This record gives sequence, structure tokens and C-alpha cells, in this order.
Amino acid sequence: MALRNPFSIFGSFRSLHLTQQCLRTVHTESKRSRSKPAPVPTPFVPNVETFLKLIGRDMSKHASKFPSWDKLFSMSSTELRDAGIESAEQRRYLIRKRSRFTKGWYGPGGDLEHVVDGAAQLRVMEVPFKAPATNTEVRDSTIVDLLNHSATLTPGMRRVIVNLPPDAIEYKHDPSKQLKRFKGMKIHNSVYIAGPYLQPIAGTNGSAAIIRVEEGMWEDKLGHKVDGGERRRAEVRAKRRAEERRKERA
Repeated sequence: MALRNPFSIFGSFRSLHLTQQCLRTVHTESKRSRSKPAPVPTPFVPNVETFLKLIGRDMSKHASKFPSWDKLFSMSSTELRDAGIESAEQRRYLIRKRSRFTKGWYGPGGDLEHVVDGAAQLRVMEVPFKAPATNTEVRDSTIVDLLNHSATLTPGMRRVIVNLPPDAIEYKHDPSKQLKRFKGMKIHNSVYIAGPYLQPIAGTNGSAAIIRVEEGMWEDKLGHKVDGGERRRAEVRAKRRAEERRKERA
């Protein structure tokens, strides 16, 4: 008896082959990710507890499940589940935030160098200004800011944001070192320092501020569903109107 569709069996074998190939690829990628060395802790993120506190979503309660920094960045999703992180959503979130940190994609404060007990100071200071040599340097935002507010500057100087220990007052500029830009931090009106989670220091007129490790500073906020979400919104609102009309007639 002839098959109705002799090609269907070959299609099934081909589908099975592709599925097995995909599984092998996923398994290989998983092994590669686990074999990568853990990133080096930063002054702002020195340990497991601080990392979990920064990424929020109540991940701090799982700190005891990670005996070391290397373990935090090497455990697979299955190992995380076996360790007691039962929510798949939380496991995916942790793995995503681990990957970003490994790539150097820090949140506010992650790129600071002078941190003491989870706190660091950012201050607007004047440093010697070297005239730009190329048109590319002229387009630099720092130089544009300098040109726009040159009347408020000391001649031959420019304003930059520097990172100091929390109790430091003086800053000694080293011309041999390249000045660093800190994510999310900027100079407002050529005088004030602006950025997320900054706490101005009294008596500095807004030119200096402290940033401290806080719960959820790097958290990816979840969206808020209104009336059941986009798909069910019309249905939910229609039911509500019908219920209101029923109550009015009663």
C-alpha cells in the first residue's frame, strides 16, 4: 500500500535532525558561558551581597545560595533552580544581569574607583585645559560646554567631574592620566553635578555629591498592567461597564 505523502516521513526526519542540532547548539553555548571566567569585582560592587542588592527584585534574599563570587557567575539555570531559586523569571533576570556586568555594562556608580563602605564622592573640579589639536576633539561635549560657559571659568582651566573618597576635600590632578567619564553623571549649567541617586553635600552649592549603594539601583523595572494588559483591556473594561449598568438598574 502506497503512502499518501511519501515525503512526509523525510520531513519528520529532517525536523528531528534540526531539533537535535538546536539542542546540541544550546548545550554547547551553555558550556561555553559556564567556562568563561568570572568578571573582576569593582570597588562599587565588591561582593555577592552588593551585586544582588543593586539588581533588586528581592534577589538579596538569595545571597546565601552563592558561596563565592565565582559561583555567582558560573551557575547554570539548572544549578540556580537546584539551589532554591525556583522562579524561572528570577533565574532569567539574574543570568541577564550577570551577562551585562561581565560585559562592563554597569549601572550608576559601577565605574567609580574610590569607594569606601559602599559610598563615593563625585565633585566638579577645575583642571588645566589643553587646546584641541583636531576637529574631532573640538566636537567633544566637554569642550563645547567649556566654550559655552568660558566666562565663569578660570583662564586656562576646564570643569570636569572627579571621583574622590567620601571624606576627601582636595583633588590633585595628574596630567599623565586620562580623565574618566562616569555613566549618567554630567555638569549642569557648568557648575552643578547632576545624575541619578546623588545626595548633594551641604555647603558645596551643588558642586559635590555622595552616591551610595541602594537596593534596586540597577533594577530593570517591570511594566504595570492596566485593566488586564493590552490584549484583555477591552474585554475587562466592557465587563466593568456591564457590571456598572447592572448595579444602576438594580
